[in-house]
Amino acid sequence: MEVEVKFDREDISGVVPVGSYLFDAARRMGIEVECERRGESDLCAMRIKEGSEFLSETTKAEKEHLTSKRRKNGERLACQAKFEQAGEVVIMTTKKKEEEKPADEEKYEAYRREFEELPLEKKISDLLHFEAIAFSETISFVLNSPSMIVGKLMDVMAEFGLKMEDDAKKATRPEEHNGDVKSEENGHKENTETSQTNDKPNEES
Repeated sequence: MEVEVKFDREDISGVVPVGSYLFDAARRMGIEVECERRGESDLCAMRIKEGSEFLSETTKAEKEHLTSKRRKNGERLACQAKFEQAGEVVIMTTKKKEEEKPADEEKYEAYRREFEELPLEKKISDLLHFEAIAFSETISFVLNSPSMIVGKLMDVMAEFGLKMEDDAKKATRPEEHNGDVKSEENGHKENTETSQTNDKPNEES
């Protein structure tokens, strides 16, 4: 036996087998439902506009999370209400609340709309002004800290070069030998330390 289901807000209709839950019907028809199927909140509440008699009885979870007023209005939890008989059911999903935009995003949108309404000459003038400010700030930073920039640049280039060298070695080394890298490095380190010790002048003489 099957149930004819229509989601009114989305204007989507379909057929699901008896024994399915509202949640299953919604997901099957591509409607996203915010629910973990535990009956711990009212996030998946939907209102049954027609055909409530074809659904299962109200569960304990629904009584806990839906007020008597909401239940009388036909609201059910999608993870709790099950289609028990064949028939036609019309459902109204809950409209999602629009997320509030961050203050910075709102300011950006306001400026964007204001900029779009400017004459072409004014747009070009403003863009050139902003470019000049950005360029002058960059030049000022470079002139005030040239040694720091050069030092950072050299460090990055040196590190990048060493990494490329290591990667090239690993690419040509058999996988079975990759575990020998540490022992080679340790041996090189010991040789270096021994060499440095031998190079020290003999204090006793």
